[in-house]
Amino acid sequence: MQDVGHAVSSFGLENQGLSGVKTAYWNLDASRLYEHAVANNEGKVAKGGAFVTLTGQHTGRSPNDRFVVEDDASKSEISWGKVNVPIGADKFDQLYDKMVAHMADKDVFVQDCYAGADEDYRLKVRVVTEGAMHNMFTRNMFIQPDDSLLSSFEPEFVVLQAPSLTADPVSDGTTSGTFIVVNMEKRMILVGGSGYAGEIKKSIFSIMNFMLPPKNVLPMHCSANTSEDDNSAIFFGLSGTGKTTISADQSRILIGDDEHGWGPNGVFNFEGGCYAKTIALTIETEPEIFETTRTFGSLLENVLCDEDTRELDFFDTTHSENGRVSYDISKIPNASETGKAGHPKNIIMLTCDAFGVLPPISQLSPDQAMYHFMSGYTAKVAGTERGLKETVATFSACFGAPFMPRHPSVYAKLLGDKMAEHSAKCWLVNTGWSGGGYGVGSRMKIAYTRAMVNAALNGELDNVEFVVDPNFGVSVPQSCPNVPGEVLNPRNTWADKDDYDVKAQEVAKLFENNFKQFEGEASDSVKAAAIKAK
Repeated sequence: MQDVGHAVSSFGLENQGLSGVKTAYWNLDASRLYEHAVANNEGKVAKGGAFVTLTGQHTGRSPNDRFVVEDDASKSEISWGKVNVPIGADKFDQLYDKMVAHMADKDVFVQDCYAGADEDYRLKVRVVTEGAMHNMFTRNMFIQPDDSLLSSFEPEFVVLQAPSLTADPVSDGTTSGTFIVVNMEKRMILVGGSGYAGEIKKSIFSIMNFMLPPKNVLPMHCSANTSEDDNSAIFFGLSGTGKTTISADQSRILIGDDEHGWGPNGVFNFEGGCYAKTIALTIETEPEIFETTRTFGSLLENVLCDEDTRELDFFDTTHSENGRVSYDISKIPNASETGKAGHPKNIIMLTCDAFGVLPPISQLSPDQAMYHFMSGYTAKVAGTERGLKETVATFSACFGAPFMPRHPSVYAKLLGDKMAEHSAKCWLVNTGWSGGGYGVGSRMKIAYTRAMVNAALNGELDNVEFVVDPNFGVSVPQSCPNVPGEVLNPRNTWADKDDYDVKAQEVAKLFENNFKQFEGEASDSVKAAAIKAK
């Protein structure tokens, strides 16, 4: 094995069983990764300097191909089921042996990095990929150690990723040729058969979600920002609900767009970069994100790029509706330099209501906040997962069930404790449909959502009149600066009010049925705050 590159660690790849690789390229910067990616035909350079690539058949996550090894380190602490599917240690070993054999006599790319901006709670991560493009993604998305620390870097968790390696479902115990297998005991993740880079970052997110709760840190699928006077806020929500868009506000300091921890020291970003959706992206609606798509070092996945002019087309969905741009967070002009902030004063729960019946903004009591956190009502937007062709309503506990190894009640209790300790307010914000459901109504204007969120964060809603919504029990403000009054009451936006009433009760019933799975773990006060159909 030949080690080349920048600051090769003395804790080498032989510790991961990869002593047979041909050449290991260590901690290369964007320039050198570009050179390798172009030489290996992994993509092309777009106008402005971003690197553009296609990820093959996988243009989103593959949740049905994710497994967790059932062993002594995890057996009693994992919430086993549809999300956390067990696989035997012997099957992991079999796939690991295939990965080692697959990488033998090949060039690989290595990045040593951190997950977690708070030094007290960060995780040392090593990502080994068979392609330069995925190493570029890794370098964008995680936090770079100081150069002086790289030569002695010893990872606490390792990701081995090879898109061209596929499993045999019959002998390997997988559901398809694709596999994402997490081994808590051996502190290793295997990713094969998928070129979608998001599998790397979400695998590490799952590890943080497992390791941090015992340390009194709430891991969160959220974006976060703050103000000059440290008035920080967190934004919960699944992909497509607006976490990245709403938190990237030019008037506030961006902490991060997707994954954070709330610990004894305050809020901190898990990542060093952002991974934003590009569908229908324009400079008018999202100027900061748009500019990153024309910057050297940014990585674009599944975005149409003209072969001759190298112009990008964010409205063409030929490759996917889940086009993405990965970029170092420092490319956002108002990004935090530390990735940290104080304890949040406001919690925003973003939901993409596909039925168009939830108010665009409402205030939640502490018990309602716990209820909605455990419910995690939103919509899965077309293209964010393989095989998803249309937007459908769904419930995802903690606004991130696919990434939560522990029972949702563990995270919900931590949220409740921290809200009480720091007197945080909670708001439910619907970025979904108004005037009717998906296919009939229209998506809530980003400008209105920004105005409502800013009013909540700035205290402009503290003294306005609130009315309790008769269907969902939440408190709805009757006025908001820069938002038409009729927009605030969703019933007023429907042409047929009777249709609205029927659909609202249907959604209330969905909430009621979904929460039955949590009633055994929820407190009496949270159960009393639950939505019930009439």
